Amino acid sequence: MFFAVVRFWPAVDAMMLSVSRWNLVGPRQFVGLANYERMAGDPVFWQVLGNTFEYLLLGLPVSLVLAFVIAFYLDRVEYGQGLLRALYFLPHLTTATAMAWVWRWFYQPPPVGLFNAWLGALGFGAQPFLRSTTQALPAVLVAAIWAALGFQVVIFMAGLKAIPRSYYEAAAIDGAGFWQILREITLPLLAPSVVFLLITTSIGLLRIFDLVYNITAGGEGGPLNATKPLVLSIYQSAFARMDMGYASAQTVVLFVILLALSLLQMRLLRGRDEGGRG
Repeated sequence: MFFAVVRFWPAVDAMMLSVSRWNLVGPRQFVGLANYERMAGDPVFWQVLGNTFEYLLLGLPVSLVLAFVIAFYLDRVEYGQGLLRALYFLPHLTTATAMAWVWRWFYQPPPVGLFNAWLGALGFGAQPFLRSTTQALPAVLVAAIWAALGFQVVIFMAGLKAIPRSYYEAAAIDGAGFWQILREITLPLLAPSVVFLLITTSIGLLRIFDLVYNITAGGEGGPLNATKPLVLSIYQSAFARMDMGYASAQTVVLFVILLALSLLQMRLLRGRDEGGRG
């Protein structure tokens, strides 16, 4: 009953609403595929979709590589490892709104912004950051990577702890070097953690919303839609313009993308299990 009411029915209703016109007040009007046709011809939608995949394609490899490197060396720390792990995990516990406003302050122009103050002290010119159409998205992405880093580090460390030390000892006796051990022991045995983080991080980046909403001026995803992701576009269509049908059509597109990622996860896990049995 819970899943039928809270999960299944809203999903089905959103799909039905995507072929309708509704402003939250009057009756629904069936319009067929008009919302999807409008979406296909909307340049802002394609820009927003491109931004969403840019968050994914830039943020995913950087965040996972950075988290693995930190976890790999943190796993070798003998003293104070628990404290360091807690400090890395702390940003994951911080509310997105508070975190976004702190980063927004970091990016402010001089003499307010911390980053521009550092650049000035080093002799460099001030940067526009969130006021630039080219720098704004990477600036937001840096904050998103920082926010997710603690969770990823903890997962990687759990995977590293699960690898038996006897494997490393046997490899050292056989004369295996650092890169050979990393390539043939650490990374293959860390595959479950990598797959898990690959999918969860991808879904998180595709659904990025609260950080962009709070860090950009007016929550518009600017400047000129340069940082606006698909979820923010859905929110604005639904609750700023009261165009629930068009918002639902965008939601269906996001659902298809997330479904494809989930199926990819199942395929990767199934292939790994079959490979292990073989």
